[in-house]
Amino acid sequence: MANSIIDSERIKPGKGKATPNRSLERGVAVLRAFRAGSSVLGNSEIAERTGLSRSTVSRLTQSLVETGMLEYIAGSRAYRLGVPVLCMAHAMRDSSQVLKVAAPMMVEVAMRHRINVGLAVAEADEMIYLESFRYNRRQSLRTVVSGQRIPMALTSLGRAHLATLPPEAFSARMRALADKNRGRGWGELRRDIEVAVASVQAKGYCVASWQPQVVAMATPLRCAGYAVHVLNVSISTPLPAEAVEAGLAAPLMKLAAAIQARMARET
Repeated sequence: MANSIIDSERIKPGKGKATPNRSLERGVAVLRAFRAGSSVLGNSEIAERTGLSRSTVSRLTQSLVETGMLEYIAGSRAYRLGVPVLCMAHAMRDSSQVLKVAAPMMVEVAMRHRINVGLAVAEADEMIYLESFRYNRRQSLRTVVSGQRIPMALTSLGRAHLATLPPEAFSARMRALADKNRGRGWGELRRDIEVAVASVQAKGYCVASWQPQVVAMATPLRCAGYAVHVLNVSISTPLPAEAVEAGLAAPLMKLAAAIQARMARET
């Protein structure tokens, strides 16, 4: 379904793997429908966002309320996320050795160079910030917080992640992105992604400027035992990306190398 947030590429059983539990996947899809700016949702809104039927959503939300994952708001006949979700998020952050190693280094680089430094991972066709330290020379209109989602196709973070995918997974993800961005200048966007992927392969990083007067650069982090993380630096500036690329590349790549070296020593 066009509006579904259940990623079909992720629910196909791999060779030799057990068949996924569809009820569990649908329950997770309901929880994923809640995002910043969408803190309260009714069954109809959840059904629209997930692509699930209204009756299925009704059964799932009832079960999620009983487990505490959702809270029911009787006055508005809607739901909001329950406190246990926050506990799970805290547990995830606390268990991430990558984040523990990277965060102090990110703060130091952000303060020394007066730039923004972020760390993110991929989730379906978006990137999710694990952390972001923002020490910019100029006031930025954007505020980035842990857990915030940004588009994969438009950003340096997302394009750096795409550069790490094997050919089959890359093709599948590009098809999904094409479907989502059809009618939105996908041809030009695809070319921009391909240029960024080539840049990561040649230089180790890519550059993007998807917000007005914000130039960002990203590079993949590969740490044993963890999914690929992506590190980025950004700056608010009226200058074109080409004019600030050299100044951002050095701190980004040195920081990435330092994080990966520290992780290698600790694993």
